Amino acid sequence: MRKELFYRILNNVVNHEPYLRQKKDGLGRQGLSPEQKLTAVFRMLAWGCSANATDEYCRLGERTILESLRKFCCAVEAVYGQWYLRSPNPADLYKLLHKASSRGFPGMLGSLDCMH
Repeated sequence: MRKELFYRILNNVVNHEPYLRQKKDGLGRQGLSPEQKLTAVFRMLAWGCSANATDEYCRLGERTILESLRKFCCAVEAVYGQWYLRSPNPADLYKLLHKASSRGFPGMLGSLDCMH
């Protein structure tokens, strides 16, 4: 992922979700950075790894990573949902089905729920 895209997503999500911001702990020390939290979330989403697999690399606990993932997903839906998570219109469906059938996957939309 390009650095500019990472930081654009980071800024949009952090502005929407206060949990992902960097805060001070009870002793006045700086807490976890938004970059750490978002990196762990992207690693989980991109590679399907567990929270335990990312805690050593990102220096986050399992509970923090899972909470960051949950908050990130809610924030992405709220921030980008109107633009990117809309239902496809008939023209979109035609284009998707036509491209899929030309590549040897007719009825592609009917099999999306069986990907995993």
